[in-house]
Amino acid sequence: MEIRIGNSWDELLQEEVQKPYFQKLLQFLEKEYTEKTVFPKKEEIFRAFQRTPVEKVKVVILGQDPYHGENQAEGLAFSVRKGEKIPPSLRNIYKELESDLAIKSPDHGSLLSWAEDGVLLLNTVLTVEKGKANSHQKKGWELFTDHVIKKMGAQERPVVFFLWGNAAISKKKLIGSQHKIIESVHPSPLSARRGFFGSKPFSEANEFLLKTGQSPVKWQNL
Repeated sequence: MEIRIGNSWDELLQEEVQKPYFQKLLQFLEKEYTEKTVFPKKEEIFRAFQRTPVEKVKVVILGQDPYHGENQAEGLAFSVRKGEKIPPSLRNIYKELESDLAIKSPDHGSLLSWAEDGVLLLNTVLTVEKGKANSHQKKGWELFTDHVIKKMGAQERPVVFFLWGNAAISKKKLIGSQHKIIESVHPSPLSARRGFFGSKPFSEANEFLLKTGQSPVKWQNL
């Protein structure tokens, strides 16, 4: 399994993908994709990186692992393919977006337009076995995505990190002080009312981007 993203991420990740742990992860994935049903599709594992090159990243949104239902995951955190039912956490993200910026919720759950406007939709684990949440945890993905967060966190150009929930907030130590960290509880129905609703992350992100001479994100999801 060869890793080639096709943009500026290739150079940034070149050394990491040669490390023994990552090569072992690739061997594990080859076997999993051959013997089981794994999401997202093999060609979409690195879609977040393909759609948002390093130099275009304005905001990083951290998720956990991909959706494990049939035809949901499309390689972008929190995002599902058009035509699929909008998952509860994403529905809550849309609710907060409407409350924050008066942007009406779209009728689909694909966040591709965000990715193409500079939002890196990064899960900390990039694959999952069908029907088994967290099944690819502790196989090496966390080391890889920690490296990505560290690389982004060490860049001089300031970006915004949305850290929603304890798993994402635990990555704060990897991020330099030049960046803007916006943290709250996770948007899932279990916790959204304990501080996600009313947190206004989207307007806060855009204010920071404007203040640092960057263009704001077009949060309207087309």
